[in-house]
Amino acid sequence: MARFSLQAVGRDRPGIVAALAGALARLGCNLEDSRMTILAGDFSVMLVLAAPEGLDAAAIEAAVVAQAGAGDLLVTVRPSAPAAEAAAEGEVLAVSVHGADHPGIVARIAEEIAAVAGNIVDLETRVVPSPGGDSYVMVLTVVLPPAVAADVLERRLADASAEAAVRCVVSPADAELL
Repeated sequence: MARFSLQAVGRDRPGIVAALAGALARLGCNLEDSRMTILAGDFSVMLVLAAPEGLDAAAIEAAVVAQAGAGDLLVTVRPSAPAAEAAAEGEVLAVSVHGADHPGIVARIAEEIAAVAGNIVDLETRVVPSPGGDSYVMVLTVVLPPAVAADVLERRLADASAEAAVRCVVSPADAELL
């Protein structure tokens, strides 16, 4: 089986997932890994699929656009590398960040994680409207290399979160979820 990654984004409407999954199933593709969500009214999906030998990215993209596109879904399909080992090496941490919404929060926190060679394997953000000013909520799953202790990252994030005027909490995460 050949592997591909597929990304699609467009205005949300009922039936997109059914049409997209149906088009892929009719081609004989198997969805191996996916993340789908609605972002500010737009449907967004990223997935990895296994396709029968001989099926190329252009054919997959054309089938999905024909079935699910309806003129407003931007679809990109490209070859993907063989599946990597799923198990995370090192400590898996959950990092939650809360504070008043302003530019640069993600960048500042991500810089500190990168500085200790941590790998952000999941990130979710949301602006929460509030009469007193919008709040920003970010939740990350981070894998630290075996040589880095969690308290090293916690200290760095404490300094970064003070600079960014947000509250940051680091806690153990369930490695089985990766």
